[in-house]
Amino acid sequence: MEKQNSSAILLLKQATTLNIHTGNLVNWSRLKKKCPSSTSEELQGCIGETLSEWCTKIAPTLEKEAPSTLECTLTQATEAITPEEREELKVSVKLFLSGSDPSSIRTAVDLACSTLGLSQLDSVMIAPPPLPEGVSLTLEHLQPHWEELENLLQSHKIAAIGTSDLDKPLLEQLYKWAQVKPSSNQVNLASCCVMPPDLTAFAKEYDIQLLTHNDSKELLTETSFQESVSEGVKDAVVADWSLEWVLRYSIIVKSRGIIKSKGYLVQAKRIGS
Repeated sequence: MEKQNSSAILLLKQATTLNIHTGNLVNWSRLKKKCPSSTSEELQGCIGETLSEWCTKIAPTLEKEAPSTLECTLTQATEAITPEEREELKVSVKLFLSGSDPSSIRTAVDLACSTLGLSQLDSVMIAPPPLPEGVSLTLEHLQPHWEELENLLQSHKIAAIGTSDLDKPLLEQLYKWAQVKPSSNQVNLASCCVMPPDLTAFAKEYDIQLLTHNDSKELLTETSFQESVSEGVKDAVVADWSLEWVLRYSIIVKSRGIIKSKGYLVQAKRIGS
């Protein structure tokens, strides 16, 4: 185990991009033993557990290859969707951005499609990157990210696009400006308890589905991410890793309304790389 951990430390040191895939959490017996108090806690635990198990399965040849992009995934826990079952399933994604680069949206969507064996995601909902204290989210912040989503929809990588935590004025601004209108908007009930009436009325008039969620405002801070990596790879140097995005997917059997699969994809980059 010590040698495997040393290999993991070396591989992390050589890499400039880190991709982590938890695999299907529905099958994770480890998660069932302890119930996370929040989605943030769940994600942190998943990153640590995934990296810890990945350390035990590093192929001897990988160290010699020294890849610049390190793929940390549990192969046996990853289930690609077969063409035969695709019509029966709905694949929904929520993408939590950490940085302001809109091109990371395409990177995340492409990685999700290749990981799950898909050509198209049914829906992608975007959670904009956190803003500095005292700065409010505006249409100008949203526009470059929304344009990237529109491009992906027009190239048939996504079937529908949605937003998260927009109040009525901002949702209306986005709706009027956007070429492709938002099909949904998630609302955090922890912050409002009841759907705001003006938001409900606007969504009803323009056929926007209102959904609820209980995600933290910032799903995973950079510090929390680095701590999770340290948990999974003991003694690794983590201070120079910066979180790019977190993608959470769920795959639902349409006819039965049950979750077949859910998991996280996470990408980080070495600062300055």
